Amino acid sequence: MPVISRPYDFNEEQLYVDLRPMFGQPLFLKCEGFNFAGSIKLKAAIEMVESAEQEGLLHEDSIIVESSSGNLGVALSMIAASKGYQFLCVTDSRCNLPTRLMMEALGSEVRVISQEGHAGGFLGARLDYVRALCASDERYVWLSQYTNPGNWRAHYRRTAPAIARRFPALDVLFVGAGTTGTLMGCARFFREWHRPVRIVALDAVGSVSFGGEPGRRMIPGLGMSVRPPLLDETFVDEVIRVEEADTIRACHRMARKGFLFGGSTGTVVSGATRWLAAHDTRDLTAVALAPDLGERYLDTVYQRNWLHALYGESVLEEEGTPAAGELPQGLAAGS
Repeated sequence: MPVISRPYDFNEEQLYVDLRPMFGQPLFLKCEGFNFAGSIKLKAAIEMVESAEQEGLLHEDSIIVESSSGNLGVALSMIAASKGYQFLCVTDSRCNLPTRLMMEALGSEVRVISQEGHAGGFLGARLDYVRALCASDERYVWLSQYTNPGNWRAHYRRTAPAIARRFPALDVLFVGAGTTGTLMGCARFFREWHRPVRIVALDAVGSVSFGGEPGRRMIPGLGMSVRPPLLDETFVDEVIRVEEADTIRACHRMARKGFLFGGSTGTVVSGATRWLAAHDTRDLTAVALAPDLGERYLDTVYQRNWLHALYGESVLEEEGTPAAGELPQGLAAGS
């Protein structure tokens, strides 16, 4: 076991879950939640902070500020505490309570935006608030995960190469789309790889990342209410949009087998298994990225009163993903 003195020095890269026994599809789930920040956002966070240090943007009296729905905020809280910076996270009312409490426990300040902006929903309002903060005091340093190339560079350098080493015959990679940092970093790496890899992006219904009308989204993590500046669709082969009810069902299905994953992971798994059920998977090697674990969703995705109030009492009774050995109606193997 490693011995560390800084919390961001540890990140498990080698753990995968074989989902075939649960979903009847050949899918390996790369678990990115086993670090002290609890999510894949640790990689982008440390890349952006250390790049800002190298560029001379961060000083002893700097206050790091960032807009986050949760996971990046926790990662930056941890790094700021370790490095001795102040950190202010601007989030909104959809951020899970455990996530907010975790950031505060790490010494960060959390400000919650409760009203949507005139354009861009909650995200637009959060960004306006961050811009006003930065204009008011030069000590604020905005890392801007939505535009910072360090966001995708972290996954080009670390996440995608780790997958390539473990699965040299990879055919399909499923990646959730939020800021699209993970998506773009992995897609850029595999575009340059020695064999073609199909990149399938998973997005939440109601997100406008790939076009379409905005809609209600209650599960934080994936999806955007404005087009992600980092997104280059030429690197993406296919987009699958997932209803939140299907996200919830995938989460609960895995939990019934002892795997407690977060909402972002449920979205990725639901969309990936739907895609696999509609394709010929003989000799296919498929990997999906699991951005987070489930503890921060205990009062939402795993809380029945919350689920019933938002999605109806039947939300867990209708399976949105095929059972082992079964295909959804209208889909045939090899279609």
